[in-house]
Amino acid sequence: QVQLVESGGGLVQAGGSLRLSCAASPNTFIWNRMGWYRQPPGKQRELVAVVTSGGSTDYLDSVKGRFTISRGNAKNTVHLQMNSLKPEDTAVYYCNAAATDPQSGSYYYNAWGQGTQVTVSS
Repeated sequence: QVQLVESGGGLVQAGGSLRLSCAASPNTFIWNRMGWYRQPPGKQRELVAVVTSGGSTDYLDSVKGRFTISRGNAKNTVHLQMNSLKPEDTAVYYCNAAATDPQSGSYYYNAWGQGTQVTVSS
């Protein structure tokens, strides 16, 4: 019922930029919190950035000043602008969200996308 679809990953040289996007459905839900996690090869998944419905943001220390998370005009979308990319940013990036169904009151606290690969070459 809840679905997150990422796009925008790819291969880029160090110093380059990429923009990831995530579209969540259904758009009738209230998307309370949306964010991005990543899982580098052989490592655990980590939180990269998160934005609340009120616009508050938080970032992994290593991406502060380089990455920017934003909500789209459609409140069921979230973007991650990644600048000055480094080889250590190479990972599978996952969209993550929490949502409320206003009709049933059900709360979906941890929805995941399928992931998109970001590879930064040196």
